[in-house]
Amino acid sequence: MTSLKNILIIDDEPDIRGLLSMTFERMGYTTNCAENISHAQDLLTQNTYDLCLTDLRLPDGSGIDIVKQIQQYDTPIPVIVITAHGSMDIAIEAMKYGAFDFINKPVDLKNLRSLINNALRVTDNIPTQSSISDLVGESDSALALKDNIAKVSRSQAPVFIHGESGSGKELVARAIHKASLRNNDSFIAVNCGAIPRELMESEFFGHAKGSFTGAHQDKQGLFQSAEGGTLFLDEVADLPMEMQVKLLRAIQEKSIRPVGSQKEMAINVRILSATHKNLLNEIKENRFRNDLYYRINVIEINVPSLRERQTDIPLLTTTLLEKIANKNNETRSQITPNALNSLKSYSFPGNVRELENILERASALCSDNTIHTDDLQLNRNISENLSDSSYNDLQTSVLESKNAQAEQSAINIAQKNTSTNEQAYDAGEESLDSYLDKIEKNIILNHLEKQRWNRTSTAKTLGVTFRSLRYRMKKLGIDDE
Repeated sequence: MTSLKNILIIDDEPDIRGLLSMTFERMGYTTNCAENISHAQDLLTQNTYDLCLTDLRLPDGSGIDIVKQIQQYDTPIPVIVITAHGSMDIAIEAMKYGAFDFINKPVDLKNLRSLINNALRVTDNIPTQSSISDLVGESDSALALKDNIAKVSRSQAPVFIHGESGSGKELVARAIHKASLRNNDSFIAVNCGAIPRELMESEFFGHAKGSFTGAHQDKQGLFQSAEGGTLFLDEVADLPMEMQVKLLRAIQEKSIRPVGSQKEMAINVRILSATHKNLLNEIKENRFRNDLYYRINVIEINVPSLRERQTDIPLLTTTLLEKIANKNNETRSQITPNALNSLKSYSFPGNVRELENILERASALCSDNTIHTDDLQLNRNISENLSDSSYNDLQTSVLESKNAQAEQSAINIAQKNTSTNEQAYDAGEESLDSYLDKIEKNIILNHLEKQRWNRTSTAKTLGVTFRSLRYRMKKLGIDDE
């Protein structure tokens, strides 16, 4: 029952204590008030509280001391800090020590009520490992990651997620959202490097009708779309400097101004951000603002690479093969012990994303729905010199077929196409992968036309499985209609 919730208010100004106490009691909560740290510590010893609201600047010390003390409890209660203008660095420090959130003076009572209700829900909703079930892994580093996610999900502090490309940073962000009190509201993910610079402010903050040519109506931005929920800024290092300034202000003031609007709009959004780049190096090169770094990096989570949790590869492989089968509405492919051992000994520079790509390709190309070591193509390194490698690489990387006679036929076609219809490979004009894709596409189109676009007959002629041909056609953009 909300009437049983007890709130401790710590502030040296009697008027503020009275106003806050009256506000909370009207909401159905009971309150105790303290004018300094010493009195607050006595009250914490004598009573049980569900939430603490404290000013940062107190006569006998800092509100951070209260934050630290409460974090030592077996079950810490949420602490909201009240910050004066210009005290943002102290507020960020308080959140690093475990404060739930902060609110600026003068206090907006509407925002405060919402913040209080959210904070009080924390004591009733403690995240469990089951709420982070999308993260697959039982290694020490995977379990530590899940534990960190459970901890940070209880806070409203901005989280910076660092990890190599393909390691699962967005998956971690989604897990934080799912385990948090915001899980019933939106999770909005945006790749900061994919938004054109001239549209960036409108995309983030929205715009008012008539604010620029083509603005025929009001438009919500990403912050408004994520209201009450979580906004995930992927590849945040790609933000241009002018946008970094605006993002910094939005985080500090908890408000935004749509393009063309004269009014500021309060926001209730948790910011998660990620990048594979080293932000400290970006700061040194003057490509990223130092002050923004410390705003978004209140709590940092490092996502381990797949190399650091190789014992999770068997479980990840099973999970990903199941995912691939469900996506394609097919029976899950099996994998031989030797193939699995090959995966366990591979370095995976592309991390989990690379593992998924390898398994999806192998699942499409394998025979009898069983993945063998050769199907994984872990040593698939095409020489940069096509004349030296000749068409040996076409045998393994273009056709990847087990039927030698059909492979040779296809290679002959490729040679013919290269000598009569195609220009010789020029590394300055296009990538080798693009060149080989053209050859493979010509091979498949040639045989499809000969077989009157009968894919079953074409696959048999080329010596590949029907699934393999379908996979290649999809990859190369060949429309069988």
